Amino acid sequence: GQVVIKVNGQIAGCALSIIVDYDKFDENHTYREITSNYTFNSHTPDGDVLYGIDVFIKPGFRGLRLGRRLYDYRKELCEKKNLKGIAFGGRIPNYHKYSNEISPKEYIEKVRRREIHDPVLNFQISNDFHPTRIMQGYLEGDSASKEFAVLLEWDNIYYEKPIKKAATENR
Repeated sequence: GQVVIKVNGQIAGCALSIIVDYDKFDENHTYREITSNYTFNSHTPDGDVLYGIDVFIKPGFRGLRLGRRLYDYRKELCEKKNLKGIAFGGRIPNYHKYSNEISPKEYIEKVRRREIHDPVLNFQISNDFHPTRIMQGYLEGDSASKEFAVLLEWDNIYYEKPIKKAATENR
């Protein structure tokens, strides 16, 4: 699930992902929990969900729609591996500007209605991810988001639940 984009031989951006057995994690998980204490040992090749760890584009390459290409790659990988979908905790880096006046829930609604611009959440929503819950204490030390994150998900509509066949004996 790791992919790098190069532009003219230079690394321009990267997306990091792991496959997890999603049912093993609480819906209010933290980044530390989902990554198994930042080691990525929670990666399970036979898991059912692609979990987005991070996406970044170097400043000099922003505005070239490279982030969208990385997200599209994740979606293709999810379909190819027949995973249920993609999930990740999305930061809300402008929340600190509004945290004294509104709750994270109100903030998300205002971002959706385009009353507030949040570069991360706007981007994720425009890439077909839907907010499913607010997680408090998600990323320790993330003061810009006040340690809140939005659990965002994308459902693989092509997912086919594996068929469990009964074992038969040949006699």
